[in-house]
This record gives sequence, C-alpha cells and structure tokens, in this order.
Amino acid sequence: MTDTTNLTRRRLLAAGATASLTGLVSGGVFAAGSDKPEKTEVKVGFIPLTDCASVVMASVLGFDKKYGIKIVPSKESSWASVRDKLVNGELDAAHVLYGLVYGVQMGIGGPKKDMAVLMSLNQNGQAISLSKKLAEARAVDGPSLAKVMSKDKREYSFAQTFPTGTHAMWLYYWLASYGINPMKDAKVITVPPPQMVANMRVGNMDGFCVGEPWNHRAIVDGVGITAATTQDIWKDHPEKTLGTSLEWVKKYPNTARALVAAVLEASRWIDASMSNKVKMAETIADKSYVNTSVDVINQRILGRYQNGLGKTWDDPNTMKFYNDGTVNFPYLSDGMWFMTQHRRWGLLKSDPDYLAVASSVNQVALYREAAAMAKADVPKSPMRSAKLIDGVVWDGKNPAAYAAAFKIKV
Repeated sequence: MTDTTNLTRRRLLAAGATASLTGLVSGGVFAAGSDKPEKTEVKVGFIPLTDCASVVMASVLGFDKKYGIKIVPSKESSWASVRDKLVNGELDAAHVLYGLVYGVQMGIGGPKKDMAVLMSLNQNGQAISLSKKLAEARAVDGPSLAKVMSKDKREYSFAQTFPTGTHAMWLYYWLASYGINPMKDAKVITVPPPQMVANMRVGNMDGFCVGEPWNHRAIVDGVGITAATTQDIWKDHPEKTLGTSLEWVKKYPNTARALVAAVLEASRWIDASMSNKVKMAETIADKSYVNTSVDVINQRILGRYQNGLGKTWDDPNTMKFYNDGTVNFPYLSDGMWFMTQHRRWGLLKSDPDYLAVASSVNQVALYREAAAMAKADVPKSPMRSAKLIDGVVWDGKNPAAYAAAFKIKV
C-alpha cells in the first residue's frame, strides 16, 4: 500500500471517527476522493493589528501557493463588520476574536450561525492602557486604579473592541481581579482597534484593552500608559483565531485544510527568528495592512516593553505565533473558557453544554490533518489548564461550576 493511500485511509478513518466532533459528515471530508482545494481564491478578512501577521505573511511569502490556493487579505474596519461578512459569506474566513466566533455561535447580541474555529493564530501580546490623566492621579496598575476609583467617585469609561471578544473578557477579568465590577463600577464602550488612541486623546475613555500595536502607540503619542499586559492575566492565553462558518467548512473542506496549512507555515516562519519578526513588522506596518511605523510594531514583537512611565522590561511571554505548534491548536478548553466568561457577565443567560458546543465549533480533526500536511507538531490533548491572575485555575473540567464561582459577576 502506498504512502499516499495510507495517508488517505488514515484521514478517512479520522474523519469518520470524529464526525460528531467536527460537524462534518463521515466521508464528506474530501471532494470526489481528491485533496485538491474546491475553491482556489480565499478572501480572508483582518483588522489592522499585529496579530494579523500570519495571515498576511502566508499571502506575501507565497505559502498559500504551496497548498494550491491564493489568500486575498481583506482589510476590515471593525469587528462588527468582520462578523457580518463571515455570517453573510462576503468573507471566506477571517483573523477574528476568539470570543466573537462563540458569540455568533450562541446568538449573543446579533446574528446566530453555526461557526468554526479552524486554528488559533496567536497567544499573548494584548494590553490594558490607562489614560495619562489617570496616571497623573497615580492610577498606574490594578491596585492603584481600584484605589483611585474608590476615592474619586465619578463615571469611569473603559473601552473594549467587541462585546463578546477577547479584549472585553481580558478587561473585565482584570478589573474584577482588583475588586472593580465592570458592569456596575464603570461604563464600558466598544471602539474599533485603530480608533482607540484617537478616542483616548480626546478624553472619550479612561482606559482600554486592545491588541498591539495600539497600546505602544498610545505611549509613543503621549496619551496613555500600559497598566498590564494580557499575558499578565493569563500566560499563553488564546487570542485571535482563523474563523469561518461551519457551512463554509462543510462546503470547502479541502480549501479549509489548505488555508490552515498555509497559515501554519507562516506562523512557524514568524517565530523562527528575530530577523523574521523584524521582516514581518516591516511588512505589516505598510498602509495596506496595519498602517503605522515599524518601530511601533517591532518593539513589543521582540519582547521590548515600556510602560510609558520610565519602566522598561524584556517580556519572555510576548506575542507568539507558533511556539512548536502549541499556539495554533484549537483547544476545546479555550473555546469553553470564553463561554464561561460570557456566562459570568450575563451574556449567556444559562449554562450551555460547554464541551458539546466547543467540540462542534473547534475543528480539531481538520486541524490535525492540516498540521500533518504542514509537518507541524500537534499537542496530544484538546484540553489544557492554566492559573490566571487571580490564582484561579481553569482546566475545563467543570465549566458551569467555574463560571458560577466568581465573587464578582452579573
């Protein structure tokens, strides 16, 4: 039996065995027995953020051609626009907030549609910024912010980028860890990432949580300081995903697999060396992508942090795109965590079947096949555990109890 026949047989067996997890019908993974992509041009949306890099570099460096597809990056104005275009099919897939995908899956605050997480794109590398005005009042981190807010009673406004998204969840978790209830003690607003710094400049918010390079840009522009990084909240936390609709995965499974393999290769390339990271920063700084100076991107990509108040440090847990394949695996426990936070903050009115939903959304079997094509390492378990900033351990074992146990919640 040839290697190709063996590979195809293994894939078919894997597809059949995991059909209930992936949402794909048994044997429906291939088009007429062929691995050839059903759709060769793939329109992938992105928001101008550093962590769109693997999608952009897969296109720029030609990794997509290797797998028989052409990635067409599409710059989008807001996460709401990305959501709507994924739902209506204007985009094939997108660089998208993990929590946004689950928000659509559960029908929170907008259209409900069965969605798919093809892979995770990055870990770490977001931050929480506070205004210079707050810093001058000596609110420079969580404890000092709580102290200032308790003494100076007024309305405090904090911005996130999308109601069910990662930045909202990091902001809420961080505030609550210091006794600040984001739903009662503050006003929370939604602002697209590229507009954060301009809004802080004119005094529209006291703080925000967003992806890079906009936290560093706030420092460069003299309007904000970095109070915390998201890796402080959860080391190696999930962040953006390569997301699409489940309908699209079912219709174009080979294309989906080729897309994942191409982006995996780009992810590995970025993390392979400092020089690659610098080249990546130079590429995505262009006005057609992030539209900022290279220095604003590459400092934090290289792990060189400053808080805007004179403190500098080298962060070993800066944004990761590959890290021997551990970044990209669509862990079921990651998807489940976002649902626990949606439940905690009242976005979900009751506990879903956390594992069943995550098993439907996160395309574990398809990812494994794509990783085999790209010769990427794959973690053994679809579950992982971590201790977050408040000392609470998340392991996915009892999500309903975990969501209910927080002192500060809706």
